[in-house]
Amino acid sequence: MLKKTKIICTLGPASFSRQTIEKMFQAGMNGARINTAYGDLVQYQSVIETVREVADIPIIIDIKGPEIRIKASQRKVFSKGDILEVGFNGEEVSFNHDFYDEMRVDDEVCIDNGKIRTRVVEKKERKLRLMTLDSGVIEDGKGVNIPNKHLSVQTFPEKDLEIISFAKKHDVEYVALSFTRNAEDVKNLSQINGFGGGIIAKIENSEGVQNVKEILEASSGLMVARGDLGVEIEPEKVPLVQKALIKLCNQKGKLVVTATEMLESMINQPSPTRAEVSDVANAILDGSDAIMLSGETATGQYPVEAVEMMTRIANETEKAIKSNVEDTSFINISDTVSRAIHDICQSMPVQKVVTLTRSGYTARMIARFKIAQPIIAVTPDIKVKKQMELIFGVYPVLINYHEGKDRLLTVANQLHKMDLVADEETVLFTEGMRTTMEHASNSIEIHKIKELREFAASSELTTFW
Repeated sequence: MLKKTKIICTLGPASFSRQTIEKMFQAGMNGARINTAYGDLVQYQSVIETVREVADIPIIIDIKGPEIRIKASQRKVFSKGDILEVGFNGEEVSFNHDFYDEMRVDDEVCIDNGKIRTRVVEKKERKLRLMTLDSGVIEDGKGVNIPNKHLSVQTFPEKDLEIISFAKKHDVEYVALSFTRNAEDVKNLSQINGFGGGIIAKIENSEGVQNVKEILEASSGLMVARGDLGVEIEPEKVPLVQKALIKLCNQKGKLVVTATEMLESMINQPSPTRAEVSDVANAILDGSDAIMLSGETATGQYPVEAVEMMTRIANETEKAIKSNVEDTSFINISDTVSRAIHDICQSMPVQKVVTLTRSGYTARMIARFKIAQPIIAVTPDIKVKKQMELIFGVYPVLINYHEGKDRLLTVANQLHKMDLVADEETVLFTEGMRTTMEHASNSIEIHKIKELREFAASSELTTFW
């Protein structure tokens, strides 16, 4: 049984080797994430080359944007009540953005997804003196949250601009933007050096939640990054925010990824807690296209086992998933046709759905209904093919079909040769016919593959078979 839920794995020291990447792909990895809080361009290029040698899956480069992080020259251990001095200009411990003038005494500063809480006790010589409210360890690259405070930090530091150019040069499929605050952040990213890949907006603070509708319109989809989100807003609000964001993406046919701390305990042990298993299952039931592993595969002791566990959870949970898409007024032709396909797939024995798509839009619109049938999305564009690898229930196939009235037969023949459709199967085909409009898949044909092959063989279209 093919897994419908897609799994994104963050690559790091625990998973950089070709052997581990191969094992993770075989275990169910559908996309590879590079977290640019760590490493450099040489390392990123090596990772991209290795992944592309192993599998035809998308690369997601995660840039930090306005995300605040700690820069530390060495690991620092401290106890509750210690004073920690943090600067803004490359000191032994410093922040990656300068927000000194906006901070006040008694402001709270949370480090590493809120695991370490501190409070500002003094501002002096452009340094913050923080009293630690918890014991812990500070390491380079850990995230920082300043709850209930809007900071006017720049969206794209110089390092991010360099990485975006790198992503364009290497034809990366997606860039994920941390701490997306509004649609302008997304639009500005798309205009930098003409980056043409997909943009995943990470929703990690209250501003992102408030502006999520306009952010979604400007982006390819959302990532519900629960770690930082649970520090920036009250943690008890995160589950309902997660459900609302996923439902919004499903309604629009946009990609949605649920991320952070999904199988956190598997960083150090070979099996998850039952609560973590339930969390992953609920993210799938909510309607996530993809679920993401972070530290579990980047630095954990059991990266392959974590992917295997996610695959097992997905295969079991998908049996119960249902669409949460609501009826709306007319949007476009593909939207209407996708609703009709959903109804057909519920009312007659169709084994597979095949959509011919150049942008992936129709495939996403069908996939949002979580139909039981596999969706084979055929496209002549390699980047679109890879981007669709993250869409729930979609199995993208690269076929360079030619325009013309007989392209459906050409595609059906190729799929049959690839053993993706069988003679005994009834298959629904959809494509845009005699139109140049966007989002206009306007035809539905239902065929028994054997009958279609016999018809083609006995007609003037024999050359296609």
